[in-house]
Amino acid sequence: MATVYRTTMKPTKLELLTGWLPKQSWYAGDASATPELAKAGGFRLDDPEGAVGIEFMVAVDTAGQEPVAYLVPMAYRASALPDAPDEALIGTSEHGVLGTRWIYDGVHDPVLMGQLSALLRGESAPQRQSESDTPDPTVTVHGAAPSAGTGARVNRVLRPAEDAPRPSACSVVAGWTWPDGTAVRGVFATAAPR
Repeated sequence: MATVYRTTMKPTKLELLTGWLPKQSWYAGDASATPELAKAGGFRLDDPEGAVGIEFMVAVDTAGQEPVAYLVPMAYRASALPDAPDEALIGTSEHGVLGTRWIYDGVHDPVLMGQLSALLRGESAPQRQSESDTPDPTVTVHGAAPSAGTGARVNRVLRPAEDAPRPSACSVVAGWTWPDGTAVRGVFATAAPR
């Protein structure tokens, strides 16, 4: 199980995302404006080898007329990910306990994507975002499990939805909170069933 440290990160995850997010093709805001981000939810998965930190963070941008919720899967590494494309790196940060962390967009990290696929197959358990060794029962998987080797797709812009996903997909459903305090749930990731 991964350990969640109560320490500092400089720059913070939200500071790194403020510069990175507007450069992404799926960013729904004005790319020339600076996002106003707040952490609004998410969960963690454990790397069986204990080397990569895995977090699925929901960041809500309130800079536009309506808030937008983004799902950013992040992989935290002690060194650079070999052969990763330049756009995969969100940035580096100094962790108060672990030192320099290379933070990657998780869709480019094979460990994160492997654990997401394991979650969809029922072979990995979601963990609370800010607590060590604590399962998160609010994160649920719906639908027929995909076969091994089936790729997962992450929903980058989140929309509130019913817990029941489309019958043609296996889905990870989790929650986040809007700036006004309203708690909602939506589909974070999907994969085709067997």
